[in-house]
Amino acid sequence: MRIAIIGAGGVGGYFGARLAAAGEQVTFIARGAQLDAMRKDGLRVISPLGDLAVHPVRAESDPATVGPVDLVLVAVKLWDTEAALHAARPLVGSATGVISLQNGVDAVDALTRSFGKAAVLGGVAHIAAVIEQPGVIRHTGTIARLTFGELDGSTSARAATFLAACRRARIEAFLSADIRQAIWEKFVFLVAVSGMTTLIRLGIGPIRSDPVTRAMLGEAMQEVAAVASSTGIVLPDDTVDRLMQFCDSLPPGMVSSMLGDLQRGNRLELEWLAGAVVRMGAELGVSTPVNRAIYGGLKLYADGKPG
Repeated sequence: MRIAIIGAGGVGGYFGARLAAAGEQVTFIARGAQLDAMRKDGLRVISPLGDLAVHPVRAESDPATVGPVDLVLVAVKLWDTEAALHAARPLVGSATGVISLQNGVDAVDALTRSFGKAAVLGGVAHIAAVIEQPGVIRHTGTIARLTFGELDGSTSARAATFLAACRRARIEAFLSADIRQAIWEKFVFLVAVSGMTTLIRLGIGPIRSDPVTRAMLGEAMQEVAAVASSTGIVLPDDTVDRLMQFCDSLPPGMVSSMLGDLQRGNRLELEWLAGAVVRMGAELGVSTPVNRAIYGGLKLYADGKPG
């Protein structure tokens, strides 16, 4: 399968390396030190699920040199979305599928505006992975899962083909008949966990163990679920309970990529996570005090280290 991955960071680098190592024709669209390192030394993944190295690597800075592919996976940070989609146009032919593996709940609409509804599938990535150094992806934890599906819930040939490719690569992958619900369920989890670990500057272990911060974590999830309901997304009644149980199963030191960005002085995805919940809540008349506190506590770091 011809796959182009826009963004070779933790998410794109990890899943792309797995697919390439399994024999899929993967091309990474990257830039800077990561591009240079992949071209010179290949791409290495360090993971509890098994290390691997891919060399040589197909890596380009200009999508126009690649041409149309079977599938485009978008894995850039949220603030790079519009630029990435504009750059991706040469990759998208009449039969190309496009999936975003980004955080947030706006990606499907952004992709649809750029490529039309027929080209777009919804996608969700569950993984904690970072660029440890150029050309090296470190996967922390043991979760590395992809969920994707057609927006109308059908089982298409392109989705089935990608599912088969993922399974050949030993990637835990699932087709969803309601991908928008899956996207929002991850959003409930991600907004709360990214916000709390970044605000408190600690892993999930201490946060879930203290009764005050545990309650705050659950309340942040409840607020996002309430916003989802007000937008017409029907989540199961036990969504927050299940996600809190999932938090209890995570390694105590697990942190969000947003905390890593904060510690490195990088820009944060705050505006698309807690910030989006606060804005949607205000528009829909849904109270979001915990997410407002998270947003306020991190707002001055949203564009990188102040000063």
